[in-house]
Formats: sequence, structure tokens, C-alpha cells
Amino acid sequence: MPVFVYTGTNRAGVSVKGERVATNKAELELILRRESINVKKLSEKGREISLPQFGGGVTSKDLAVFTRQFSVMIDAGLPLVQCLEILASQQENKTFKNVLTSIRASVEGGSTLSAAMKQHEKVFDALYSNMVEAGETGGILDTILQRLAAYIEKNVKLVRAVKSAAIYPISVFGIAGAVILLLLWKVVPIFANLFAGLGAELPLPTRVVIGMSNFVGSIYGLLIVIVAVGLGFALKVWYGTPQGRFQVDRVLLRLPLVGMLLRKIAVARFTRTLGTLISSGVPILEGLDITARTSGNAVIEKSIQYVRRSVEAGRSLVEPLKETDVFPGMVTQMIGVGEQTGAMDAMLQKIADFYEDEVDAAVKDLLTAMEPLMIVFLGVVVGGIVISMYLPLFSLIAKLSG
Repeated sequence: MPVFVYTGTNRAGVSVKGERVATNKAELELILRRESINVKKLSEKGREISLPQFGGGVTSKDLAVFTRQFSVMIDAGLPLVQCLEILASQQENKTFKNVLTSIRASVEGGSTLSAAMKQHEKVFDALYSNMVEAGETGGILDTILQRLAAYIEKNVKLVRAVKSAAIYPISVFGIAGAVILLLLWKVVPIFANLFAGLGAELPLPTRVVIGMSNFVGSIYGLLIVIVAVGLGFALKVWYGTPQGRFQVDRVLLRLPLVGMLLRKIAVARFTRTLGTLISSGVPILEGLDITARTSGNAVIEKSIQYVRRSVEAGRSLVEPLKETDVFPGMVTQMIGVGEQTGAMDAMLQKIADFYEDEVDAAVKDLLTAMEPLMIVFLGVVVGGIVISMYLPLFSLIAKLSG
């Protein structure tokens, strides 16, 4: 059996370290936890330095399938540890399998399921762990898992719709850009040398295209590529800062067509998340905090945090929502009705259903509007380059025939 090196703290808070023999890390973690040792670092002896693993993340689809299967097992009356053991054994994603094995060991050691999940925030976010905690407290874990599975599945569908709207035009323009670059870099110089050898008089479109080809093939074209890559990297770094992320997200929300789509997505995600949390028994203030952190947009996050502070100060939910100017009037009116009737969670779910349908319709309309624009772009640019190269040949043929 392998030997593991561990470091941690005991019940008195004193640092401890040592070596143990165990079948795997999960087994050793369970043994050390039973000895009241809080493990800080654990690695197999001789393999303390591990290489990074790429492409091993847990996707939303993996999480949705796991949650649906987990809810069915809990509803069938299987013990919690046995459910985790079965799901871990049949999990194909190695990263997710290790996470589930670690959670099973923590639960066996006396930890609650929600506390064990909070140790893996990259897989189980605050929304997931808090809803599980509410389910454990209320004794309705199976119901909470069913709601979580439905929420994640709807979120996956929403993300897929957005990606379908982005991938198609990006791929078309990317391929078109590569074709144009290849034409200017390799094909146009051949025609330019041919025209120079024949001494043909070049029309203006041909001279413009040849000038662009010379620029692309020169050192200046390489410099522009380097500058563009540098600007893209700088924008990514700036977007990683709170101020940069807020400014970029604000610009995106103000774009003519894309901004409206992003706003509908934000409303759908906000109402779906908050409605799921409230129906699961999570307090409204905690629900607003989690919803803000999972909104995916800095402007929306700031607005929800403002709403949370206002509700904490004793105001209703509708008034601060109106003051943010982020949420449409119909949304605030329906939420107001939900507050008055005491059916806030049901009203939020209905709003989410409506706006998810709106997102689907907006994506289809956006793609329908962009298709003719892309066709015109490809025809004008690529066709223009090809025609400009053949114009001198037409004049030469006319002279020869004359």
C-alpha cells in the first residue's frame, strides 16, 4: 500500500505531521479525522509535487446528472453514505469522482453533507451548499435536490441558448478572417508579380488590395498582430479587476441588440435563483446575497446588493428593484404582487419561465438578423478581393483581342 505524508493541526490547535500507510487519500483523511486531526496537506510519498491537470473540471451537465441521480436515491430511502459511494464509483469524471469520495469520507467522519460540500466551492457553489443545508435542516433533502436538479438543468439550457447565439457568428467571422488573411498573404502577391511582369495598368481596387497585401506581409502587419494580442491580454487582465469588470459589463448591457439579450438573461437567472432559494427555505437576505454573487454580471450584482441592503434596512423588495433601473417594470410589478399575496417563490418561477422563453426567442431573432449581414460581409469582402484581382486581366484580354 502507498505511504502518505500529511500535515495538520490536532484538537488543541498544535501543528502535527507524519507518515501513514493507507489504501488511498480518502481513507487516510477519514482515519485522521477520527483522531481529531484537521488535515491541511496530504500527498503520496515520492509524489509530493504533482503536475497540473487540464480539462478535468466539473461541468454543469455533470452536476445536473449527479443531482438528479442523488435525489432519486435519497427519495428511495438509501443511506446518504451509500448514495455517495455508488455515485462516486460510477462517475467517469476523475475530478468529480475524487470530490465525491472526499465528501463521502467527510460524511462518514461525522460532518454534515452541506459542510462537506462547502469544502469544494469550485464544484458546489454557495447556492448549492446553502440549499442542501436548508434541506438537511428541514428534513426535505430529496425535495431540495429535485429543485436543484431542475434549476441546474434550466440553467444549462439557458447557457446553451446563449452559446448557440455566440458560436455561429464568431465561427463564421473567424473563418472569413482567416480566409481573407490567407488571400492577402499568399494569393494576392502571386497576382501582383504577374501584373508587374506584364506591365498591366492596375485599376484603383486592385492597387488598394495589393497595398493591403504588402502591408500584411510587411513587419507592420506582424506588429499589428502583436499589438492586438497585447491589447486582448490587457483587456482580460483589466476585466479581472472589480472596476474593469464593472465597466465592461456596463458597456455590454448598453449595446443595441446584445445588451437587451444580456438583460433578459440576467432577469431570468435572478428570478430563477432567488425563487429556488426562497422555496427551499433559505432566508431572503441570504438568498439575495447568493443571487448577487451568482448573477454573472457586475452591474446586476451591484444592483442586487443594493436591494439586499435596502431590504435589510426594512424596505420592501419592490421599491429598491425599481430604483436600480435594471429590472423591467413588469418584473417589479409581478414581484410586488408576489409580496402582497405571499406567493413570492411561485411568482419568481413564473417570471423566470417567461424570460427564458424570451431569451430563446431573442436568440432566434438575433441569428435571423445576423445571417444576411454575414452573407453580405462575406460577399463584399471576399468577392471584392477576387474581383479586384481579375480586373487587370479583363483589360489585358481586351487589349489583346483588339
